[in-house]
Amino acid sequence: MPAETVSDNVETLINLALAEDFGPGDVTSTYFVPEHLTARAILTPRKKGVLSGVNVAAEVFRKVDPSLKVEVYLHDGEAVAPGAVVMLIEGSARSILGAERTALNFIQRLSGVATLTRKYVKAVSHTSARILDTRKTTPGYRLLEKAAVAHGGGTNHRMGLYDRAMVKDNHLMTDGNTEHLQQCINRLRAEKPGVEIQLEADTLEQVEAFLKLEGVDHILLDNMTPEMLKQAVAMRGDRATPLIEASGGVNLDTVAAIAESGVDFVSVGYVTHSAPSLDLGLDFSVE
Repeated sequence: MPAETVSDNVETLINLALAEDFGPGDVTSTYFVPEHLTARAILTPRKKGVLSGVNVAAEVFRKVDPSLKVEVYLHDGEAVAPGAVVMLIEGSARSILGAERTALNFIQRLSGVATLTRKYVKAVSHTSARILDTRKTTPGYRLLEKAAVAHGGGTNHRMGLYDRAMVKDNHLMTDGNTEHLQQCINRLRAEKPGVEIQLEADTLEQVEAFLKLEGVDHILLDNMTPEMLKQAVAMRGDRATPLIEASGGVNLDTVAAIAESGVDFVSVGYVTHSAPSLDLGLDFSVE
């Protein structure tokens, strides 16, 4: 997203987050912080990581109080370490305190996704494989979490059910009838030519059958060993398509061997559904 704005989706999330936090009002600041007290706060990381959600956090402060002065020094995708100054906020102490937790919730969560993604990307950097995310995202946060994956150096898979047909075992109700499958592919190609088609294979026999079909952009190899993955890649031969994606059993201990098999992509649901938040905090000084 552009540095100066946020999307309607993100603005909706910010409004929801602030509404659930403020409720009828911040009783702590109202009763314990003088109304005219001003402060400055520095947003800084407590641990090494990769930033994401900087603009979102800045927008939270502006949404709570447009009079706050918010200066951003570091941006999404940048690697940071303790002592770095990501952002400076100056103005009403009550406003800064009121926005603090919501702003941190966004940037800590998203920076955690970016940081974990960067670890996976580095683990396969000696190969040509790219790290993909999945649809295993926090409801409502998909655009933000997929942006965080990109900030970490990963590649986005489909955004939803609408931009790629991904035919998994639960969709194959025809007992391996590839003639029917080809008919479905042809119909989709004719009616929605811009939508990519991906088929999931659990066995090498399925891979062999899918390679004979026309119009398949991707084959997803589910829970195959590195040796099986190598065989599947060899079966494709010198063809440019379909692209081959490996999925299942992927973690930081296994991802290198999976990527070394020659697959084009390795999809990792863990980077969005289980990434630990990156520890960032606000250091305050009262003016």
